[in-house]
Amino acid sequence: MEQVGMAAATHDVSLWGLFMQAGLIVKLVMIGLMAASVWTWAIVIDKYLSYARARRQFDQFEQVFWSGQSLEELYRTLAERTNTGLAAIFVAAMREWKKSFERGARSPIGLQMRIDRAMDVTMARESEALESRLSSLATIGSAGPFIGLFGTVIGIMTSFQAIAGSNNASLAVVAPGIAEALLATAIGLIAAIPAVIAYNKFSGEAGKLSARMEGFADEFSAILSRQIDEKLQPRQAAQ
Repeated sequence: MEQVGMAAATHDVSLWGLFMQAGLIVKLVMIGLMAASVWTWAIVIDKYLSYARARRQFDQFEQVFWSGQSLEELYRTLAERTNTGLAAIFVAAMREWKKSFERGARSPIGLQMRIDRAMDVTMARESEALESRLSSLATIGSAGPFIGLFGTVIGIMTSFQAIAGSNNASLAVVAPGIAEALLATAIGLIAAIPAVIAYNKFSGEAGKLSARMEGFADEFSAILSRQIDEKLQPRQAAQ
């Protein structure tokens, strides 16, 4: 009994003590998972701020766009800026519109296709920016528990080797090693659970913002289509 008590006394069962007593592989697993957890929260904070800013910019642009201000005036205001979201789609379409008319566009269908393609390219680039780093959340969320389980398996194997070496299977000998191993699983879950929740939430947010861009692109394409008809039909009739 005295030996069991001495064995228990040599083990620090605090979280820091369990980490320090863990084997090298388990320590590396824990450090990697803790780094993944920090990276997850960095992405969460960044995405929360960037999506809030994007929604605000979308609302501001739509308010100005539908206020009745002329498209030429709005384009001149935005053309010299670095634009994102709806403003970037608008500028890309207007730039193609102006280039085509400066070069004497004759085909309404060809002009409409070029404008739609310019908006599609810009929209794809903006959607990619919205979804950037979400794959990291998905990877951490799916792999974190398994990496933690790997650390647990290694820790338990090491614990059983220690039991075999000491010929003592008492709880005081087994418990610290098992606790060290299970700590790796706990850290894996701590990293994975927020990553999964954040990925699902931000994927939905990115989808909503992308849908708003698609809706605006369709509406603006219809507006430009009517203006193309108004500008090109008199020219074609004169020919």
